[in-house]
Amino acid sequence: MHKDTDIVEIYYRKPLDQLAAEWLYKPIGTTTLGFEPLRRFKKDQIAPTEDDKTYRFQTIQGTVHDQGAAMLGGVGGHAGLFSNANDLAKLMQLYLQFGYYGGQQLIDSTVIAECVRCQFCEKNNRRGVGFDKPTGTESGPTCNCVTMLSFGHTGFTGTIAWVDPEEEIVYVFLSNRTYPNAENRKLIEMDTRADIQEVIYNSLNSYKP
Repeated sequence: MHKDTDIVEIYYRKPLDQLAAEWLYKPIGTTTLGFEPLRRFKKDQIAPTEDDKTYRFQTIQGTVHDQGAAMLGGVGGHAGLFSNANDLAKLMQLYLQFGYYGGQQLIDSTVIAECVRCQFCEKNNRRGVGFDKPTGTESGPTCNCVTMLSFGHTGFTGTIAWVDPEEEIVYVFLSNRTYPNAENRKLIEMDTRADIQEVIYNSLNSYKP
């Protein structure tokens, strides 16, 4: 089975997790961001994700929740990354600054600009390359208060990491809503992530002249 990381790994002759750590995670000063956290941390330092009774038949804790990435050894271009909120905010700040962080241009700004652009708006597809975009309506991944320049990602396990360059806001919400099982949909049904985001925007707007 081919991995979604094969082209990068073959070209650079290193696995994706090592490349990401060397090129991004270490330069921006993170200590928790990375793949396969059980190699670096004790299990009790990591929140459990799901009591899996259908696929791996064990409590998923410290290994990727996504089954496809699990079959790829825990490192995928689409899943497998672990972090605390502070380190994830650093990564999103890198994107907010279009690849610039700590005095270094770590990713070419034109690459970031292309990735966060709505690629097929004319076909009613709001997404960028690797990033989600707002819908401009109440039914979407964010509150209706974000600007259309904003972008980010929402995760199946309940996370959201969102950047708004126009307002200079980085919003990170981490959750393990799939614990004990993925039938728990309260976070989605109550629209908790978007409601918190709206509170942030309203608070900041109240200080604007």
